[in-house]
Amino acid sequence: MKASLKALLPLLLLALPATVQAQFTFTTNNGAITITGYTGPGGDVTIPDATNGWPVTSVGVYAFAGCSSLTGITIPTSVTSIGIAAFANCTALAAVSIPDSVITVGSTAFSACYNMTSATIGTNVANIESGTFQDCTHLSSIAIGSGVTNIGENAFIYCTSLTNIIIPDSVTSIADLAFSACSGLTRATIGSSVTTIGSSAFDHCTGLTSIMIPDSVISIRDFAFFYCTSLTSVTTGTHVSSIGASAFADCTSLPGVAIGNSVNNVGSNAFDHCTSLTSVLIGTNVTSIGSAAFAYCTSLGAFTVDTLNPAYSSGDGVLFDKGQTTLVQYPDGKAGNYVVPSSVTNIASSAFAGCLWLYGVTISNSVTLIGQQAFSDCRNLAAITVAASNPAYYSAGGVLFNKSQTTLIQYPGGKAGSYTVPNSVTNIAPFAFYACFRLTGLTLGNSVTTIEPYAFEYCVGLTSIMIPDSVTGIGYYAFYGCNGLSSATIGNGVTSIGYYAFAWTHLATVTVGAGVTDIGAAAFYDCVNLKGVYFKGNAPAAGSSAFAGDNNATVYYLPRTTGWGATYGGRPTTLWFLPNPLILAGPSFGVKTNQFGFIISWATNVPVIVEACTDPGNPLWSPVATITLTSGSAYFSDPQWTNYPGRFYRLRSP
Repeated sequence: MKASLKALLPLLLLALPATVQAQFTFTTNNGAITITGYTGPGGDVTIPDATNGWPVTSVGVYAFAGCSSLTGITIPTSVTSIGIAAFANCTALAAVSIPDSVITVGSTAFSACYNMTSATIGTNVANIESGTFQDCTHLSSIAIGSGVTNIGENAFIYCTSLTNIIIPDSVTSIADLAFSACSGLTRATIGSSVTTIGSSAFDHCTGLTSIMIPDSVISIRDFAFFYCTSLTSVTTGTHVSSIGASAFADCTSLPGVAIGNSVNNVGSNAFDHCTSLTSVLIGTNVTSIGSAAFAYCTSLGAFTVDTLNPAYSSGDGVLFDKGQTTLVQYPDGKAGNYVVPSSVTNIASSAFAGCLWLYGVTISNSVTLIGQQAFSDCRNLAAITVAASNPAYYSAGGVLFNKSQTTLIQYPGGKAGSYTVPNSVTNIAPFAFYACFRLTGLTLGNSVTTIEPYAFEYCVGLTSIMIPDSVTGIGYYAFYGCNGLSSATIGNGVTSIGYYAFAWTHLATVTVGAGVTDIGAAAFYDCVNLKGVYFKGNAPAAGSSAFAGDNNATVYYLPRTTGWGATYGGRPTTLWFLPNPLILAGPSFGVKTNQFGFIISWATNVPVIVEACTDPGNPLWSPVATITLTSGSAYFSDPQWTNYPGRFYRLRSP
């Protein structure tokens, strides 16, 4: 017979001292009891195995959650299920032993039990669900039962006191972020049935020194061991076929890598920033290596590829495709100058990125394709030289351009001093000047129309930048981290400023051109020295946090411009009175009701003389009007403009 009852029942726990009592709320269903809450004084609590003749089979969802006085819990063998977050945030709970009777443990069941030091999981629990022990920062010992087959997402994330983990042979899958940020973990034994190590499963396990991946594992997913900075030894089993993107990136203590013959795919950035890596051996069956797989491995002297590999080869320690038509990766620790072989037609993306000891590169006439960031962040690279007969690329002064010199592709990171961008250039490519620390000055040519994302990121030697009116867009992160930059003038042709474009700089003043209509999120984020932002036009649309952290900045705007309030982007505003009169561009500029006119902005109650001429090459200026500016501005219109084939205007004070 089905019965349902909810009651508050005081129970005298005969197995405990007579002074200890516990109070529970519960429900019954089909003759079984589920504990739904606890209202007792805390301490060591024993859940009864039965009451009113009915067995206690479940600890319900949130039953003990947030019970900060609970120091111990005894779960009877009648219990088969522990609900979601059942003991979450029991911050004084020191230990838990889940009996063999329990089959299911809900997600986050023991999460944020900060003082828990040990846990034992019974033999009949099949899944450690997501977040079961997450944020148990004092958990130092965990015994995983032999029935567990899956360790779920975030199961032990931020268990920073965990030093050793033994994953039993029953486990087949370690899910994403399972042991992420277990910074105290020094040893992990992975059972012989695991087939997949999930994304970020052990990332930021900074104490982990070695890992042996069993033969059962087929896939090591993205970021699996990312930032395991103490890892000195990795042994991969005989069946691993895929190493994911950034799987071992930033493992800064790893001295060498042998990629076994079972591996088919090495993901992008897989070993990026492994700064102690001195050698890489690539087995016979690797057919795909992602971009920047070994970038910024600053100690890497050579690649060695098995001669039987059908897709890749090595020569002079450099990694190529099999036919040596694509230069895949130059070892970042290899010092000196390098001449790209004449067989090469393609230099892959990030092929030379982070090569600290590369001083010069010569590119032959065979190269017709160079990938993005191919020479980025080569901090001692003084010159890139392209053969004069190359049909696709050109170099001048050690700087790399496309053949027509309309795109500046790469400024060498070791080239010092100031630089003037040639007038032929219309486009500054992404990452073109990235981390050019020795660049101290920059003049942009009047033909430049586009500054691509990341173009000048981390150019810490730049102190000022003037962006000409020819430029229409500034890409995201374009000047990010240029912490020597104190002033910037943005031309009137710019319509958009990308997100984080000038963030983390030391800008004190910025002048924003009249054409800007959009400022991206965090464009000037945390420019702590910023005092004044001067706008020549109407208020642009501003992304969230455009001026966040700029606590000393004031926004200045010209009289007769629109869209301004008491604050803009969270900063106070005030009128900007110019030292000289100015003709404003905008919707009021041009022909209105058959008269040519414009707004003049300057100072309040000051007269301005408007003069005109017909030939600016041989000017004969004559006054056409004297206007007194009210509230710092006035509108001028010329009813006589149609009487002339062309007419030019200027302003002066009396």
